[in-house]
Amino acid sequence: MAAMPASAVEPIKITRDDVALNLTGAVEIHRNQGSTFQVSTAPGPDGIVRRIEVEAMNQGSAGDWAVFALANTTDQQLDRLIVAPHYRLVGSGILWPDLGSTRISAITPSEGFALDRQASEDADVFLVTLNPNTVVTFVTEMASPRMPQLYLWETEAYKDQVNSFTLYRGIVIGIAGLLALFLTILFVVKGTSMFPATSALAWAVLTYVSVDFGFLNRLIEVAPGNEQIWRAGTEVALAVTLVVFLFTYLNLNRWHGHFAYGAVIWIFGLMLLAGVAVFDPVIASGIARMSMAAAAGIGLLLIAYLTFRGYDRAIMLIPSWLMVLAWLAGAWLTITGMLNNDVVQPALGGGLVLIVLLIGFTVMQHALAGTGMHQGLLSDLERQALAVIGSGDIVWDWDVLRDRVVTRPDVAPLLGLAPASLQGPARNWLPVLHSDDRDMFRTTLDVVLEHRRGRVSQDLRLRGADGHYRWFSLKARPVIGSDSEVIRCVGTLMEVTDQKKAEERLLHDAVHDNLTGLPNRELFINRLDTIISVAKTEPTVRPTVFVIDIDRFGEVNDALGVAAGDTILLTIARRLHRLLKPSDALSRLFGDQFALMLLSEQEPARIAAVAEAIRQAVRAPVTFAKREIVLTPSIGLISWSATQNAAEDMLKDAELAMHQAKRFGGDRIEPFRPAFRSVGTDRLTLEADLRRAIERNELSLAYQPIIRLEDRSLAGFEALLRWEHPRRGAISPSDFIPVAEGCGLIVQLGLLSMTRAAEDLAEWQKHLRDTPIFVSVNLSSRQLLRRDLVSDVRSVIARSGLQPRHFRLELTESLVMDSPEQSAHVLGKLKQLGIGLSIDDFGTGYSSLSYLTRFPFDTIKIDKSFLDDESPKRGVLLKSMVAMAHDLGLSVVAEGVSDEEDARLLREMGCEYAQSFLFGPPIPAEIVQKILREQANTAQPVKA
Repeated sequence: MAAMPASAVEPIKITRDDVALNLTGAVEIHRNQGSTFQVSTAPGPDGIVRRIEVEAMNQGSAGDWAVFALANTTDQQLDRLIVAPHYRLVGSGILWPDLGSTRISAITPSEGFALDRQASEDADVFLVTLNPNTVVTFVTEMASPRMPQLYLWETEAYKDQVNSFTLYRGIVIGIAGLLALFLTILFVVKGTSMFPATSALAWAVLTYVSVDFGFLNRLIEVAPGNEQIWRAGTEVALAVTLVVFLFTYLNLNRWHGHFAYGAVIWIFGLMLLAGVAVFDPVIASGIARMSMAAAAGIGLLLIAYLTFRGYDRAIMLIPSWLMVLAWLAGAWLTITGMLNNDVVQPALGGGLVLIVLLIGFTVMQHALAGTGMHQGLLSDLERQALAVIGSGDIVWDWDVLRDRVVTRPDVAPLLGLAPASLQGPARNWLPVLHSDDRDMFRTTLDVVLEHRRGRVSQDLRLRGADGHYRWFSLKARPVIGSDSEVIRCVGTLMEVTDQKKAEERLLHDAVHDNLTGLPNRELFINRLDTIISVAKTEPTVRPTVFVIDIDRFGEVNDALGVAAGDTILLTIARRLHRLLKPSDALSRLFGDQFALMLLSEQEPARIAAVAEAIRQAVRAPVTFAKREIVLTPSIGLISWSATQNAAEDMLKDAELAMHQAKRFGGDRIEPFRPAFRSVGTDRLTLEADLRRAIERNELSLAYQPIIRLEDRSLAGFEALLRWEHPRRGAISPSDFIPVAEGCGLIVQLGLLSMTRAAEDLAEWQKHLRDTPIFVSVNLSSRQLLRRDLVSDVRSVIARSGLQPRHFRLELTESLVMDSPEQSAHVLGKLKQLGIGLSIDDFGTGYSSLSYLTRFPFDTIKIDKSFLDDESPKRGVLLKSMVAMAHDLGLSVVAEGVSDEEDARLLREMGCEYAQSFLFGPPIPAEIVQKILREQANTAQPVKA
């Protein structure tokens, strides 16, 4: 059934001078009109409009028709060619491009016979003859739905135009072919990845221009309709080779494996697209065009980034890539129809060849790197490598152009890895490198490549198959080719694990204590200084410093030996460390002195609780060689304030507080007070004066009477050390005894006290007839733990000629129980000498009374605090203590009796002796002798 007739068209007038007319805009397209088409002709010279009907000659016609009219206004017959190109890049589109096809099946004029088709491989060409002064309407049966261009050519002009483009196309194809062949030969000579990528791009360009210029049809027979497949395939090849070239030339896989993964996925997708081109070339071509645009954009970003970092290859690629961008911009303007002429399509083909030519020049300098000279140079390197191998080092050789690292002998088996697993691209080393060494390794090699000078000198750690790291020292230098590019990097790789471990041990030992492993004073001060700098800006950070000194540790170390001392220090260090939280720090300053920095607690009550926990941790008994050793700490502490700037000053203030705690008798927690700074100076002065006092015999003894409660007669005396300073006057024992203990003079003072007391007692006994009188001398901790104590007492008694039973030594409970096993041994030896032993301050120290059965005491002295107790249970407690002592065979001395009522009460309880100012103050030896003479002359009990 015929379609509805179409309206008449406006004729295009032609003259003899018209060489080529573009009929595209004058053509009317009628779609889906069926196999028979009716149309009104253009008005003839007589003005009459006629109607014609045309039947499709192609049985598979889609019913698309094109109508145009020509008017010969001359008086001569004109022969012209109607030309419709099969493929035209102009206006072909991006996403769904028109890849070309046969445009016209037949052309029927309104008068005369159908037009004859002329032979042509790349266009539909029909010869038309126009009679003078005629108007002819042409009905065109379309072979495809689109007609991008329709021209009317003068016959000879069209032939000249075809011949001229044929020459141009031949030249372009020849250059492209020679360039592809040259780059392929270059690839064979220099087999690095950059050259096959470049040659592949050249072959893709050659194939593309061959298809675009119609040259492929002359080489192979292309079936009708397959041109679209070939055209889409060549565009996909261009997209693939462009990505491959960019990736390999910039060597993006050297360090970053994710670049390689992305590129492989991209290339694999484009290769799949080549298969799609067989079934749907339009989709494949559209995706390929978008891929080329994406590759150009990504390449521009990469080149800009690497250029900014000074990468030479990126800098050299800038001109070529700018040309790629210019070509893509021109192609975009063309396929979108913004550029519309017959020259732009062959010009773009020639532009592709120029791009490859420029890229070829860029990579040629890498190819012409002086192969012969390099071979001689590498021979020298090989000889040097043999010498290095003879020395036992590993040769490390990185072929930069091939990006291949080789070690001789292979380092992989040394790490327990598979042989040759580290021989390959330099990035293969990154997974086995320590995370802290990877950036340095990459940066070092990149700097050497970019600057083409310098050395590689780096210590790095490689992970073995067992997960442990080994240290290696890499020393290498670049080998420069004739083009001033780095072609190799050769050096030695030597294992230095043992040296590194030795260095780490030395570094650790330099700032840590060898015994406990704790940080030393220098490291502690360094950390404290850092915390103080933070505390100045962070109000929540407020460090507290503790200095802990172990009381009487020197005596224990002297008595039991260094092994016992080390064991005690290790035990105390572990106990203190268990009290810490992650933010706190513990250090051993020296000897038996520790420092602790507390950051986890800020409240004063919590800080005090931590100090008490430290005290209790040190006081817990330490077992050594089946002995229990009890030590006490002297703790000084200071909390940070805004007025403190230096860690050293803060630590010194804490030490001053610690010394003050020792001055008060030890086993004490003392917060710092500014007044301690002057006390520290007084202490040094006092120590110096005390040493001079011993030399100048400024120390003396005073004797406090001990009376029998039964008849108030003198039973004995307690010897008390006194110091009369020539300038400062009398100095209290509570001031100079802690100083003597701290500086080690207490042993001399103790021996002095025993010697003078024994001599004075011996002198008194000459005038006493048979009156029994004893003298008690206090014993210090250092004296008790000294191995020479027994021999000293024996020597003192022997030199004085004293009867041993009249000589007594007094010890406190805490002193005895600090080292019970040692104390039991020493006291037993002293008891064998026949002297008396008294336990002083009974009831105030050790909580267990079992020690009374373990030690050979014969007297206990009840502390004054029990007599001062005003509770109703005081009498019961005193009576129990006296009764217990008697049951154990011990005599009792009550200290601090304040009135006669207490004396009477004690006498009724059975207490034998009393000592206090009620019965007499401490008196010099001369007065004691006078009293004893009077007592001997009267033979009566004398009240002191």
